[in-house]
Amino acid sequence: MTIERMFNVASLASQLDGIFKPKSIAVIGASTRPGTVGNDLFRNLLFGGYQGCVYPINPKAEHILGVHCFPTLADVPSDVDLAVLIVPAKAVLGIIDEAKAKNAKGMIIISAGFKETGHEGAELEKQVAAKVREAGIPLIGPNCLGVINAAPEIRMNATFATKIPDYGKLAFISQSGALCTSVLDYAEARQMGFSKFISFGNKADVKATDILEYLADDPETNTIAMYLEDISDGQKFIDIASKIFWEKKKPLICLKSGRSAEGAKAVSSHTGSLAGSDQVYNAIFAQCGVQRVNTVSELFDYAALYPTQTVPKGNRLAIITNAGGPGIMATDAAVSAGLKLAELSEQTKETLKPSLPAAASLHNPVDVIGDARHDRYEAATRVILDDPNVDMGMVILTPQSMTDVENIGAIIPKAIEGIDKPVVAAFMGVRDVAPGVELLVKNGVPNYSFPEDGINSLGAAYRLIGLRDLGDREHVRFDDCDVERAKTIIADALGGADEKYLTQAECRPLFECYKLPLLKSGVAQSADEAAAIVQDIGRKVVMKVMSADVVHKFDAGGVILNVDGPDAAKATYAQIFKNVEAHVPGAKIDGILIEEMAAKGTEVIVGCNRDGNFGPLMMFGLGGTLVEVLKDVTFRLAPMWKVSAERMVREIKAYKVLDGFRGAPKADVASIVETILRISEMVTNHPEIAEMDINPLIVHAQGKGSSVADSRVMLRKAKCCCCSGH
Repeated sequence: MTIERMFNVASLASQLDGIFKPKSIAVIGASTRPGTVGNDLFRNLLFGGYQGCVYPINPKAEHILGVHCFPTLADVPSDVDLAVLIVPAKAVLGIIDEAKAKNAKGMIIISAGFKETGHEGAELEKQVAAKVREAGIPLIGPNCLGVINAAPEIRMNATFATKIPDYGKLAFISQSGALCTSVLDYAEARQMGFSKFISFGNKADVKATDILEYLADDPETNTIAMYLEDISDGQKFIDIASKIFWEKKKPLICLKSGRSAEGAKAVSSHTGSLAGSDQVYNAIFAQCGVQRVNTVSELFDYAALYPTQTVPKGNRLAIITNAGGPGIMATDAAVSAGLKLAELSEQTKETLKPSLPAAASLHNPVDVIGDARHDRYEAATRVILDDPNVDMGMVILTPQSMTDVENIGAIIPKAIEGIDKPVVAAFMGVRDVAPGVELLVKNGVPNYSFPEDGINSLGAAYRLIGLRDLGDREHVRFDDCDVERAKTIIADALGGADEKYLTQAECRPLFECYKLPLLKSGVAQSADEAAAIVQDIGRKVVMKVMSADVVHKFDAGGVILNVDGPDAAKATYAQIFKNVEAHVPGAKIDGILIEEMAAKGTEVIVGCNRDGNFGPLMMFGLGGTLVEVLKDVTFRLAPMWKVSAERMVREIKAYKVLDGFRGAPKADVASIVETILRISEMVTNHPEIAEMDINPLIVHAQGKGSSVADSRVMLRKAKCCCCSGH
């Protein structure tokens, strides 16, 4: 077995600087009419703080907003770094030639009218993509809002949003332009700033992965939030996101639409029937440190915390409040979020006493009482956050008539200066707390309207650290696998056919090449052969029908257990033929597989379904006949890290069954992990394996290994193989 480190991602920074840091911009389609995209976008560039040259292009205008207008891009007297197009779709191809002649380093196509409109638009988009690639001009769009770089030295608003946001360390990328305008408005209300704000639309050229690659090395960005509708290259996404998260230490948060069952697809294997499109994305995110959220609100709850606060060193939370009810709400939320209430030291309690009234609670949550003013909040916050038993803090305020909200908002950031722990606030309300909230956020303390939202964000930060500290991020390769023999077996099985279903017996030679834990077995074509095989195995056996026509062998009476001895084998052979004929008339039977009965253990399922966009999707769960009912399964893309396989096993809800539930012996989890990794390598090496299940894999007691009890494989002629994941 050999181990290889991953992360081999080339940088695109030098190619995308022309889009994000242009020294000159031409707006092709700039307009004299207020309220149009062409006018609003040009106005944003001209008056939004951008310091470079801006050229309006419009053959029907002499001046726009007081700036001399050029009829065409070719008429601009100098080179142009960035071309922003707001023109009819059919005019784009010709402008690309002009942009190339002006040595353009980047292009943004705001215009719609491409693949979102149908076949003709899709063909035009392909031509545009091909032409910009030939010209060497990176393109964002078409059909997008545009790009904002809010860094103070750039201040470029190349969008038709109403105004440029404040500067912050958060980058936001979105596949939806319409969502972007709402997000900008929402973020402004929460007083959140951005480093980059990118709407990439149809992604004809520059993809989300390219933008992430750029942001990985962007010194202005320390947190990345995303809205995605799809990912076109799962393996590349995993590589880049993993680099961002584990090497660059930048949190990634993603709102991925399309969770519904209507988006799922079903195929013949157990794995395929359980692997809808949304499970693929869960697998991708789980493998590369991306935190998935369900709502825009949740996205920005996390995004408010990560850019401004240090990461927690543990999950012990201290709560400071001036009202009992919200303190209880925060406590309940903390338990749900996987946090613990910190046990304050006796020294902390003694230090607090002089600063708090006698009625105040010195136990966590610390209630400073409803009449608390800024001096009481200051003393309590500093002393409690200094306690070594505290890893993170929340300050809750409900506005009372005596509450000096603005002073409290000013004093909390000062009280936590020099404390290397994340602290959030929940100033509850809107109008009455607004002055205090403004001072909190201005000084880097995120505020949440309700305690639960802040607590959930702290819980997410704690989980983030668990991911960041993950070990065994290595790609395991097994030196004892016979890859070439496996290739020959697959080629012979397919012959000239496009696909071939392999029964359990036909899977065996392939599995032998990857040293999967197989039982003694043989295939009988007659009752006498069955008797001879049972005699040779020398112990009780299971006998199973071999037929591509019989998918559910148990239901058809095609599996009979505990067959003991040659005479029983003859009788069972005949019985299986009779059962199958009754349940699946006319089924073609290729023989009867006879296999030694496995020792007792827990039944699990390991499978793979090859997704067209992402490659092999591995599945693990409890096995047997209830797997499709319970659907307690986990997914990862192959190939995977060792830790990915371990987490697959431990993440199922029924993991306790494997971990010695109610005094039962612990299952050999290590053998499950090795089997998953061996199958991962097999399906990676052989793209012809379209679907496969081992169900059940019987897992014996710890140290006793596991046994393949039933399996099936669907081979399909491969189009390509391009896997390099985790």
